[in-house]
Amino acid sequence: MTSSAEKTRASLLLRLRDAEDLAAWEEFVSFYSPVVRRTAIKRGLQAADADNIVQEVFIAVSASIEQWLDRSDRGSFRSWLIRIARNEAYDLIHEKATRRIGKDGSEAEHLLASLSAEDDLAAALDREYAKTLFHKAAERVRGNVAVHTWQAFWLTRVEGLSVEQAAKQLDLRPGNIYFARSRVMARIKELVEKYETEDV
Repeated sequence: MTSSAEKTRASLLLRLRDAEDLAAWEEFVSFYSPVVRRTAIKRGLQAADADNIVQEVFIAVSASIEQWLDRSDRGSFRSWLIRIARNEAYDLIHEKATRRIGKDGSEAEHLLASLSAEDDLAAALDREYAKTLFHKAAERVRGNVAVHTWQAFWLTRVEGLSVEQAAKQLDLRPGNIYFARSRVMARIKELVEKYETEDV
């Protein structure tokens, strides 16, 4: 991930200072909600708990974004977001631990014990962030290329078919598959790089 991506869209973050900028908040939440949610689920939380974490994370962000932006020692946005997500997850799991989830409360204790170190959580959040950028770019490219071009890419790069298998399935020559796949990959890469330097 590039340093510009790690810093997270400075212009979008500055716009979040204005609680009335609904477009900025909608863009921010629609992009980062799936990232935080998938990270929480991969950390062992159930879907409903992950949804609660997402909600609490964004409530916490909205309550303190202005203070964070005003700090000269604030560090990266990603680190701040990770700290908030980790705290919210800990609070949720700790609350459940007092209700003794599972036989003898072992489920909540296991979740508390398995909360990742910040570096692990950062890596997980980065992976989810990269996936979100890829999917956003892929959806855009898919709408701008011919169906067989997209299928050539999807079958070989995502579903794992060989070029020969995809060529047979799509009734195309292998050279056409290579060309189509290369075109789609180049366009996705270009869009991901663009998104990393823009607002999301």
